[in-house]
Amino acid sequence: MEKLKALVPETLKRRILASTADDLLSTSSSLLDFFDPLPLFHRIVGELTDSESGLCSKDKKVALESKLKGNECFSRGDFPDAVQFYSKALRFAPAGVDEMGKDLVSVLYVNRAFAFYKMGLLVECLRDSSRALSNSPGYIKAWFRRGKANASLGNHEDALRDLTISMKLEFSLSGKRQIENEMKMILDRSKEKTSSLQKSGSLQTSDECRLDIPDEPCQIKLQCVSTTTKGRGLTTLADIPEASLVHEEDPYAALCQVQASGDKMYDTAIDGSFIYKFSDDLQKYMSDVVSVKFSSSCSKNFTEHGHECGGLHWPLVLPSEVVLAGRVLAKYIEQQRPSSLNLSLRGLWDLCHNYAQLPPESKLEFHVYSIVLMRCLQHSYGSEFAISGETIAQLVILLSQIRANSMAIVRMTSFDAIGSLRQHPKFSPAADASTISMKQMKVGQAVYLAGSMFNHSCQPNIHAYFVSRTLYVRATEYLARGSELELSYGPQVGQLDCKDRQQFLEDHYSFSCKCSGCSQLNLSDLVLNSYRCVKMNCYGVVLDSHVVEYENQKLHSFLGPPGMINSNLKVDKCRIDSISKIARYVLENNHLVKPGCCLNCGTERDLESLHSAINEADICFRGLQDAFASSEVPVNALQDALRSLDLLRRTIHPLNKRLAEMEDSLAQAFCLVGKLQTALDHCQKSIKILEKLYDPNHIAIGNELLKLASIQLSFEDSTASDTLNRVAAIFLRYYGSHANKIFPCLQLLKEEALRNQ
Repeated sequence: MEKLKALVPETLKRRILASTADDLLSTSSSLLDFFDPLPLFHRIVGELTDSESGLCSKDKKVALESKLKGNECFSRGDFPDAVQFYSKALRFAPAGVDEMGKDLVSVLYVNRAFAFYKMGLLVECLRDSSRALSNSPGYIKAWFRRGKANASLGNHEDALRDLTISMKLEFSLSGKRQIENEMKMILDRSKEKTSSLQKSGSLQTSDECRLDIPDEPCQIKLQCVSTTTKGRGLTTLADIPEASLVHEEDPYAALCQVQASGDKMYDTAIDGSFIYKFSDDLQKYMSDVVSVKFSSSCSKNFTEHGHECGGLHWPLVLPSEVVLAGRVLAKYIEQQRPSSLNLSLRGLWDLCHNYAQLPPESKLEFHVYSIVLMRCLQHSYGSEFAISGETIAQLVILLSQIRANSMAIVRMTSFDAIGSLRQHPKFSPAADASTISMKQMKVGQAVYLAGSMFNHSCQPNIHAYFVSRTLYVRATEYLARGSELELSYGPQVGQLDCKDRQQFLEDHYSFSCKCSGCSQLNLSDLVLNSYRCVKMNCYGVVLDSHVVEYENQKLHSFLGPPGMINSNLKVDKCRIDSISKIARYVLENNHLVKPGCCLNCGTERDLESLHSAINEADICFRGLQDAFASSEVPVNALQDALRSLDLLRRTIHPLNKRLAEMEDSLAQAFCLVGKLQTALDHCQKSIKILEKLYDPNHIAIGNELLKLASIQLSFEDSTASDTLNRVAAIFLRYYGSHANKIFPCLQLLKEEALRNQ
């Protein structure tokens, strides 16, 4: 596309760069007239619409190279990157290619399934294993991976069937022995689970911690309102209890990074010579598994990417907004048939857009991509897709709407937690060499028409999450009738300070946040990146120059007459008291915040020397992080990290988030060297800091408590049950009945805690 952009005449380019929404008809028509006669333009469109050549062609060499890179990432434990390389290999892999006696596409699905398994993405592992079997019904490893995924999901009956099939197909004694051990482990765990359910204990009987209670159908009524500061938003027409499901929605269009390879998938008949080895019930089970109707699913449920199902790899070569726009238009055409001739896109969506605030280069890109996309879609839909300056202008607006309103589909992953817990019935320093680490992984991007109506807050009162492509929204606190429902579009209070949150929202959504977290003083923003006072007995904070401007803006609304808190501002006494402990001098004397000056006593510090100390500590910190990649922590790296921690404690405020991160890294390091009590101490110190930055019942605390519980269980600490009860209560608040599905490791930890009682 860079070559096309370079050809745009300078005069026309300047018009586009300075354009507003009102100018789009003129600029779009001019650029369309300029591109239409160009051979380069038509060559690019041809490459995007021809699966046999150019940008979207299949390429065995690229597929094998990507597979090799995926294997290398997997070997060093970098499972997210392994998934990305296996996905790229699937996009390029030709159908029916043999690779060392196995179907290449099937091998790639099994490899990606194993990477998903290592990340705790069990549903995705199950799906990819089934995809491999639809291509290669006799693939032993695919049945084995499917069995492991089913076992971890608690589907013990299906798991035993999968492994029985794998056993019958396996020829080697060592392979059969491995499968036998896995089946025995499943049977033992199934018996233990049945036995544990019969026990009485606080862990499984506490109503507040039960995660298997199904949600009532979402019947909460929301109202669209116009707000003075945020435009359109959603409020509730009734009181909403904490943890209630308030919204459920499938996407209008989605782009998933972990979907099929792009080729149409067809039903696979099982060869008769293959079937006769199995009993009737297994034969039927196998038929059900390997006859997954991918083609039916694609054509019926996901019509928006039907134009890509001939092997076109638009997600590989086009920006995500452009691919989503193509899918939106394709779905719209399908819905309007048979009256879609000369289709108008005006009024397709009643969503906001930020075209006027886009960077100038983005405006040019949207113009170019809109014309290219229209010509590509015309190749699939012919006369149904009339192209004019007006339709191009409407598509530019659509791209702006997608950028402003699309959501990242994310999944929580627990790196290698499932594998470790399944392989070792009892925790031990050797068995669980590291803490369970929950991380968020982006797996796609989608447009949710109703979901996009929720406004942003850095202190949200609702939580959005995904099960497959379906969006769920849940209240994380009690909401009175008339309350606006607000979710977070990115980092929240506690994750980043006010300056960095504002920068993120400006870069990604082109707006400045005015929520309570950004307009009112709060403890988290003051301490998150602060330094400590030079007086070691003073608890005051010292702020850097880059955050002072934002905190002074909040201070203006916080302070009233000299020596008094603004009586018109509704702030709770607890919050005032917590801020007063670190900023009494500023509050009592009605002063503005100054860089390098303690907010509690007024003493000044040299910021330059503080920066040098931070940089010195960071070098040691990076050395410890590098050691984690090899799962070995050299003694000198651990000693350097401890010295770095001492330096940080003398330099930064006790509630600075950097300290929590260092304590957390040291907890993981001491786990790796088998010093579990020391690891426990560091983990608890990290959580104690984070509980001041977040609400103690925030989901971020729940994720950290999972780490703590895994360490406690490693040496049969009796307090593990209490920790897991607290985790369960937090997860219930944020995920309700979906918690066990999203966090399968939680159930395994609970079972282990019951065994230790």
